[in-house]
Amino acid sequence: MRLKLVPSDTNWDFFKFSHVSLGASALAMVVSIVLVFTMGLNFGIDFKGGTTIRTESSQPVDVGAYRQAISALDLGDVSITEVFDPSFGPEKNVAQIRIQAQGDTESVTPETIAALEEALTGIDPSITFPSVESVGPKVSGELVQSAAIAVSLSILAMLVYIWLRFEWQFGLGAVVALIHDVTLTMGIFAGLQLRFDLAIIAALLTIVGYSVNDTVVVFDRVRENLRKFKKMDLKDVLNLSINETLSRTTMTSFTTILALIALIVLGGDVIRGFVFAMTWGIIVGTYSSIFVASNILLMLGVKRDWSKDGDGGAGTQFAKAEG
Repeated sequence: MRLKLVPSDTNWDFFKFSHVSLGASALAMVVSIVLVFTMGLNFGIDFKGGTTIRTESSQPVDVGAYRQAISALDLGDVSITEVFDPSFGPEKNVAQIRIQAQGDTESVTPETIAALEEALTGIDPSITFPSVESVGPKVSGELVQSAAIAVSLSILAMLVYIWLRFEWQFGLGAVVALIHDVTLTMGIFAGLQLRFDLAIIAALLTIVGYSVNDTVVVFDRVRENLRKFKKMDLKDVLNLSINETLSRTTMTSFTTILALIALIVLGGDVIRGFVFAMTWGIIVGTYSSIFVASNILLMLGVKRDWSKDGDGGAGTQFAKAEG
């Protein structure tokens, strides 16, 4: 017995309220941009700078106990990770503790470091602190710039890829959908003041790849149907293509979200922000592939006769976009 999340013979009109869906998406993007510029992103240690402390102990690292001991010091964003290395013997248990910059200072004060060392020594007398390093705001600023460039270049690469594989209208529709997904993800992080660090940048890049894959599947079916139904109205071709790929789109998103839910429940605080960004990105990415990219394609129009290399007079036709 096969599991079907949607019927295989759906015939839904996804463009009946196209103006409403596009308007809602545009409004959500504007609100997200306003939230980012007014409330700002809650940058983590990667972007704000801070201090990294390396610990070594003969006892196994207990991240939960470390976190509980440090939480009483009220140091803000603290990241604790156990470090593994094949060269480490059983007597060498290493952890890395990262503390965000306190106020406008570039690094954590010696008094704060001493208090932290005292708190950890209280739960593990064998612990030592072989190194303390600080990351200043200049390096953090360069990371912000590099992250923005990475996301922008990934979107540009997607535009070029889809343009070469299909037509420029397809590429523009996909890029608008990608910008929509990234903007809404950053907006919800600004609105909820969730920690924004390099893991979230990784999530954004993953969302870009996931969303464009979803969009390309729909666009590939659109191209096939444009060859098959040369006289069919473009809106009907798009509706047919979305309905034909809807089962695949829904199943892919559903199974991915199942895995992410497991990570949210069992993954702990360290990856919770990344998993939340991925879950939100998949939801808005699935939405944008259907209601944003396709609507942009409908407004721009496409070449109708794919059996010819040239436009042959048909050229780029602007479809009727009335819902």
